[in-house]
Amino acid sequence: MAQTAPPHALEGSQWSFTGIDGQAPIAPARAKLSFEGDMLSANVGCNSLSGPWRIEKTRLIAGPLIQTRMFCEGQLGEQEQAASALLVAAPEIEIEGSTLTLKSRGHSASFTRTGGPATHR
Repeated sequence: MAQTAPPHALEGSQWSFTGIDGQAPIAPARAKLSFEGDMLSANVGCNSLSGPWRIEKTRLIAGPLIQTRMFCEGQLGEQEQAASALLVAAPEIEIEGSTLTLKSRGHSASFTRTGGPATHR
């Protein structure tokens, strides 16, 4: 049975956010997602999130996630809340070349690969 994103497609990879709910990241230089071993880490530009992850069929299962607790206001805070909600919502995963898309009922995010193993098709 083929999977859209087998674990090895994300294992050891690093990504930059290119969009969160259709908007460009407020802090693009800091908006990152990475998968190292069985841990993922994410930062939209304020707080950091990290925790275990796995793939179930075509979904990313993440958590429980721990998060730093700096106060983030305005659009940056909104993007951070959206990214956090997306990661814990078991989003659908799509990988095409160097583009990763995560989608849940309430949120979506797009990413460009910045490092790690290439996806094999």
